Amino acid sequence: MEDICFDAQQAAEKSLKAVLIAKGIPFRFVHDMAELLTVLQNNGVKLPNEILAAAELTNYAVQTRYPGPMEPVTEQEFHEALRTAEAVVAWAEAEIS
Repeated sequence: MEDICFDAQQAAEKSLKAVLIAKGIPFRFVHDMAELLTVLQNNGVKLPNEILAAAELTNYAVQTRYPGPMEPVTEQEFHEALRTAEAVVAWAEAEIS
């Protein structure tokens, strides 16, 4: 489940970056979802609460990329990560279209 949560984080991150690029908004190359969301907001992009929830996905990028003990992902966290990533991807597609 941890690998799929990492993939969910990556999908959401790439989607946010796609919106930033499409809108010509400069951003730092980071994996910090909260920072990417803040950059969007600071540039006048309205973000629904379900998209703001993507900030929670950052941990899945960090946990799987860096050594150290990793807490197992619960089934609830797994499903929330997937729902959030799907929402971000759908939102990004609508923003870019």
